[in-house]
Amino acid sequence: MSPRRSSTEAGRTRAAILARGVAVASTEGLEGLTIGRLATDLGLSKSGLLGHFGSKESLQLAVVDTAAEIFFRETADHAIGAAPGLPRLRAMCEAWISHLEREVFPGGCFFTAAASEYDDRDGPVRDAVAGLVGLWERDLRLHVRLAVQAGDLPAGTDSDQVVFELVGQMLALNHTLRLHRDRGGFVRARRAMARLLGQPEATISAPPADAPQPGRAPVTSA
Repeated sequence: MSPRRSSTEAGRTRAAILARGVAVASTEGLEGLTIGRLATDLGLSKSGLLGHFGSKESLQLAVVDTAAEIFFRETADHAIGAAPGLPRLRAMCEAWISHLEREVFPGGCFFTAAASEYDDRDGPVRDAVAGLVGLWERDLRLHVRLAVQAGDLPAGTDSDQVVFELVGQMLALNHTLRLHRDRGGFVRARRAMARLLGQPEATISAPPADAPQPGRAPVTSA
């Protein structure tokens, strides 16, 4: 086997491990990730899987980074076409809700689950989760401030307060979806964000009573 082919195969194997790792962590938590569990799921040897990461903590950190890439691709990247300030902020918030609606992660909001799992712990995994959540909140805060400068939000608007409330609304949405299995939370979340961001709530309507309700996405390795 040529070195190039070997490198390509190793990259594919690593990508498959991380995809499966994200799916498992999304539904069972980052502590549910073990070398043995993933090796069995993917038909790999433990030594072969260990060769890609070296330790459980390295695997967890790589899974967190992969989940972040997926999250930002499905949220921030979806909003890039909107003008900075309030249009971008609204687009980011809509994509934030939409990524749950589209079941990008099979267990709901990956970072809500990870934060709950690690908020009282110390160490590199907690630091990684906190840092990535902080990056998202920083971007939201930036566009709140730009919206205030443009006059699209009232002068004196507290950007930290707005971000605090946006995060609270998304925590409530995830709680409604995962614990109560109530998909009506999407409409309530959109109405709450519309009220906070100065958009007429009348533009947010509930889906028809007979609208199909998508089920949970299966946990897969791809």
